[in-house]
Amino acid sequence: MTNLGDLEVFVRVIAAGSMSTAARDLGLSPAVVSKRIKRLEDKLGTRLLQRTTRQISLTEAGQGFHQRVVTILGGLEEAEAFASGRSSEVNGTLKISAPTSFGRMHIAPHLKPFMQAHPDLAINLVLSDEFTDIVGSGFDLAIRIAELNDSSLVARKLAPVRRVLCASPDYLAAHGEPTALEDLKRHRCLPAHNHEAWRLEGPTGPVTLRPEGMLTTNSSEVIREAVIAGLGIALRSTWDIGLELKSGKLVQVLPGYESSRNVALSAVYPSRQFLPAKVRLFIDYLAELYGPNPYWDR
Repeated sequence: MTNLGDLEVFVRVIAAGSMSTAARDLGLSPAVVSKRIKRLEDKLGTRLLQRTTRQISLTEAGQGFHQRVVTILGGLEEAEAFASGRSSEVNGTLKISAPTSFGRMHIAPHLKPFMQAHPDLAINLVLSDEFTDIVGSGFDLAIRIAELNDSSLVARKLAPVRRVLCASPDYLAAHGEPTALEDLKRHRCLPAHNHEAWRLEGPTGPVTLRPEGMLTTNSSEVIREAVIAGLGIALRSTWDIGLELKSGKLVQVLPGYESSRNVALSAVYPSRQFLPAKVRLFIDYLAELYGPNPYWDR
């Protein structure tokens, strides 16, 4: 039977991205870590990692093996918590992936109460606007704002997401306010992510348009600052610009049109029979914090 410790070393190497970093985290020498990975590969009779002087990557066999090992270790962690009666007492590290702006605005400010309630649990919050392979990258869960497609991941809806068309009062004073969707062709629009299409639902049903603008960027936060500064009309989530709408810095335009109602804020995590207590507790915490009527829409 494969040594369980070797499996833990293997998973830590993938999560850390290098043997030297994993060795430091584990309190071992890089030589010992390398030896244990080789022992695991010899036991399995296949190469799990491709090694270069600068980085490591999973082979095809390594990818499938890693997914299964993460599931096994997660199940063991939950089984130990259940058997010892400490399912609400969690420790270790909870690794979370979240969108950059949302994580900064609506996760980071709320970490303190959760961490105070679970003082033995460390949080590793990684912010990125890319859809991360949470299994391959060793994440416990990911927060996503999207219309989720079928996948091997389990998803729990945390809150609805509203996206509205908006502009600053200064921009509308200078260029006029659109009264129909076709009026947007005569306005400066601020599409995010390099002219991403706007998929809206209106009085006559769904409609898709591809707005043109003078500003091109891969940063959603740049678009946010640009619409506040009066550079044009943007389609923004209310979690992102709710305060500006309430204060009058931004005004909703064409209120009959909003983004697809199928887009939601969700927590996704690997499908497994036993959900680790640390993951369940954090998802429950966010679900209660946001809910069907999130605070940014009140």
